[in-house]
Amino acid sequence: MSEPVFKPNTVYVTYIASTPDKVWDAITKPEFTRQYFFGHSVEVEQRVGGRYVLRTADGRVHVQGRVMVCDPPRTLSITWLVEGLDDFRKLPECLVTFQIDALEGAVRLTMTEAHSWDIPDAILSGGRQGWPVILSSLKSLIETGKPIIVKMAPPKEMLEAVKQAVGE
Repeated sequence: MSEPVFKPNTVYVTYIASTPDKVWDAITKPEFTRQYFFGHSVEVEQRVGGRYVLRTADGRVHVQGRVMVCDPPRTLSITWLVEGLDDFRKLPECLVTFQIDALEGAVRLTMTEAHSWDIPDAILSGGRQGWPVILSSLKSLIETGKPIIVKMAPPKEMLEAVKQAVGE
């Protein structure tokens, strides 16, 4: 069976006054992700085929996947399957890629979320709401030592679209 072809649906770029190594650590180490990623901690086996897990503050698995590309401190690409919300585990996994490019005195971080199916915009609305906050908080944490805190919940239209997509 061949691997699915993933089409980018969401791309965010942010510039961070930092080094590639510090940004890499921020996306791969739980002591950082807990601060800027809504309290979630990451576990990543930094090798192709390695396991990727994003856990809630109480230790439950929220997202899991496998490492597709691991080139520290430049590229981390992982499959992404939301396990922590009802119905989401029935959707096809997506591919999330973090590309870290060194610039003179800064880093360009590009996050891409790609899908293997014709995903409805209503489902994409969750990531389109969440990723900018997550990446802005990561930037703030690295640059100032303090994340930004924004209380969020999945958009209602996204939850309804997921139910429709999985046939419930």
